[in-house]
Amino acid sequence: MHSQASVERVDAAAVSPPATPLRSVSPPGVRVRVPIEGEADVTLAGEQVRRLASRLDFLPSDVTVMAAAIREVAGNILAHGRRGDVLLHLIQKRGRLGVAITARDRGPGIADVSQALRDGCSTAGSLGLGLASARRLMDEFRVRSEVGRGTTVTMRKWARSRLDVRARIRSSSLRAVSS
Repeated sequence: MHSQASVERVDAAAVSPPATPLRSVSPPGVRVRVPIEGEADVTLAGEQVRRLASRLDFLPSDVTVMAAAIREVAGNILAHGRRGDVLLHLIQKRGRLGVAITARDRGPGIADVSQALRDGCSTAGSLGLGLASARRLMDEFRVRSEVGRGTTVTMRKWARSRLDVRARIRSSSLRAVSS
């Protein structure tokens, strides 16, 4: 079964802070919820983050990274929780804009989160790179899990201006030449 992403417009004043201690304020904009019930929904979640990130000045490589991280955590929802959802929304913190991604399920939970975040750890017979890879790809990453109740993964990626990146590259090139 293929789900539809639900999109809603929200006002900044109406946005409640996430359940995790990562604090930020959402600018006026769009929140997207993608129910995860099958493989097509994992793909849909990746497409939705690409659309949302296009509203900000993300580098194309950062958009690809976010889509990859979503595929990892949404795939875990299917493998372990059977169903859940991915929530996406624009965030703002200290003048920086970004995308927050929350993936949650009501599956069996993770008994040892620190072990699950290590490369090679798998309870599903895979390579065990999912959570560890997603953590490396994102700027902020948090897992909350309770055995028997489910897991919530919260990730954030902050936009970097293309001009800022070019300036850093030029600056480091100039330092290398003058050395």
